[in-house]
Amino acid sequence: MQDTSTAPLPLSCLSEEETMFRDAVREFAETEIKPFVSEMDEAAQFRPDIIAKFFGMGLMGIEVPEIYGGAGGSIFLATIAIEEVARVDASAAIYVDVHNTLVNNALLRWGSDEQQARYFPRMTADLLGAFALSEPASGSDAFALECKAEKVAGGWALTGRKFWITNGAEAGIFIVFANADFSKGYKGITAFLVERGFAGFDVGKKENKLGIRASSTTELILEGCFVPDANVLGPVGQGYKIAIETLNEGRIGIGAQMLGVATGALEAATKYVKERKQFGKAIAEFQAVQFQLAQMATDLEAARLMVYNTARLKDAGKPFATEAAMAKLFSSQTADRITSQCVELFGGYGYSKEYPAEKFYRDAKIGTIYEGTSNMQLQTIAKVLLK
Repeated sequence: MQDTSTAPLPLSCLSEEETMFRDAVREFAETEIKPFVSEMDEAAQFRPDIIAKFFGMGLMGIEVPEIYGGAGGSIFLATIAIEEVARVDASAAIYVDVHNTLVNNALLRWGSDEQQARYFPRMTADLLGAFALSEPASGSDAFALECKAEKVAGGWALTGRKFWITNGAEAGIFIVFANADFSKGYKGITAFLVERGFAGFDVGKKENKLGIRASSTTELILEGCFVPDANVLGPVGQGYKIAIETLNEGRIGIGAQMLGVATGALEAATKYVKERKQFGKAIAEFQAVQFQLAQMATDLEAARLMVYNTARLKDAGKPFATEAAMAKLFSSQTADRITSQCVELFGGYGYSKEYPAEKFYRDAKIGTIYEGTSNMQLQTIAKVLLK
């Protein structure tokens, strides 16, 4: 049996350059993140120095053009980076994921030349981003948001609250969605680039979560927050389009997170069953255990190919929204199953914080919820099928 704790599953679809990049990120995750994972999870606090190292490694501007300090790379490279970091710690991967696939992506596609020149040099150096769409009464019904944008001299005044905002505690720039004309319904929604220091903006309560505990998830409070006209992202009234199209790429990132979590769990389980002895031999020698591992590995590889295929489609400029929904759905379901099985293979130890199984299990659950629940992904897929 191959020892997947030291050798990755075969990935014949990676080029030499992509393989080298994957290996570099894996080494970084093992040396710079892994020693602190339990400590950060227990404290529900991420180490600022690791975020700084993400920037130093060039992991926070993978698709950003080189003229702005980015790597000028692809969503596929971002997918690899997110997967490899999540293999060690899902909380760490979220910082890389949201900044790249949501914030940078939205600014790349919808930002003006002036906005990109103003923000990207900072967003590839040390300025962390967050994506603020969700509200207390606006989750799956994303466009029922109540945050309002009122036109004032020289800009806009934003009033309302945002909930479940990833990176909220550390971010310095937020893409905030608010409705500039409620009479137009969702077609009044507009996106704004809001800096942390803007008057009327504040970060509220930090959530105490089941999993991904070291990743900050906060409330945002806007009380007449002034945003200059120069910080409107895209056309006024096109915020709904910006949100939908950005989240399509974001789902590739969630898929990558789930691949990493499932891989980490499978590696931990494979190592453990070789060490754990019952009835006079390692439990890895029992056929039932071997079959469980084989099924886990097969499901994981299927999920990986779906996520990778979606990233390739996006990079090729081809439609990928349906594939992104499928990849996000299947990878999150797969991670849920694999991490649950991992806990069971560890037996009683799987329920203890002394071993990694329970954390993988807790971290996997969010994959079926955020950036579109599994039911919302199924609805997206069904709409295409029934056209």
